[in-house]
Amino acid sequence: MRISTAGKSTVGEDFVLRGGLVLLRPFNEADIDARYIGWLNDPDVVRFSNQRFKTHDQASSSRYFASFEGTDNLFISIRDISSDAPLGTMTAYISRHHGTVDVGIMIGEKCVWGSGYGQDAWNTLAKWLFRRGDIRKLTAGTMRNNQGMIKLMERSGMHLEATRRKQELLGTEAVDILYYAKFRGE
Repeated sequence: MRISTAGKSTVGEDFVLRGGLVLLRPFNEADIDARYIGWLNDPDVVRFSNQRFKTHDQASSSRYFASFEGTDNLFISIRDISSDAPLGTMTAYISRHHGTVDVGIMIGEKCVWGSGYGQDAWNTLAKWLFRRGDIRKLTAGTMRNNQGMIKLMERSGMHLEATRRKQELLGTEAVDILYYAKFRGE
């Protein structure tokens, strides 16, 4: 697998970013295992994601993985730096024409929630994206109820940019979607 990086040299499977707690590397087909599919089907893990409306299996996960091939977008595996155990995934949807990237994260291993792994992964990827030089703005969004994600974005220096009031349903409750952003150099 090769991942295009906005007209720059491609990022191969040997590409690794090191944070304080995590290693980030391209997600590969071998990562589509029972653990990963279990995260996607765990109501706690996908509580604030539209993945909660789907049932995932090997075939659906492989289709999603294949959707990144030949694009500028990144699908990243988050790994524990000391054991290389998988902890979650990140996506980076890059618009090279606009110099923007929309980032998402899923920490599937609930035993590490609240331990800084997500923050470390987020900050490590954001720093690398901005260092590339072709990204001027990083964006992300979440439901207002997702306090963990809001804290992660704010701790990374992102600022609330927009609110779509009562945009999505969480159960029967209409909730706001909050969009955060950070510009290179902020």
